[in-house]
Amino acid sequence: MPDQTIPAPPADTELSAEDAKLVTLARGARARVGAAEGASVRDQDGRTYAAATVSLPSLKLTALQLAVASAVAAGASKIEAAAVTTEADTLDESGRAAVRDLTADAPIHVAGPTGTLLGTVIR
Repeated sequence: MPDQTIPAPPADTELSAEDAKLVTLARGARARVGAAEGASVRDQDGRTYAAATVSLPSLKLTALQLAVASAVAAGASKIEAAAVTTEADTLDESGRAAVRDLTADAPIHVAGPTGTLLGTVIR
């Protein structure tokens, strides 16, 4: 399946404080290592996990895949919401699929490098 187009948010869309925190964590993870993307997820217990893109000769993970993997490794069974910061205009399918492996309808907020919300993927 190709990358998912990010639907533009309605003009009056404002993230909840919890979801805005996810965007902040994703921005921090991206900036800390100068990665292509940063991501964060919140699990069913409200715990958050942040990650950046990993690109090694033997291992390639999107930031969202790594954030989901960290949550699962800590015992998460559900993702309440996720956020990705990126310069791309699409959401990587493998990251979206990792979230969907745990939760079919968790919102994935996609923001630009400055934290400006570009859109939210629900499916």
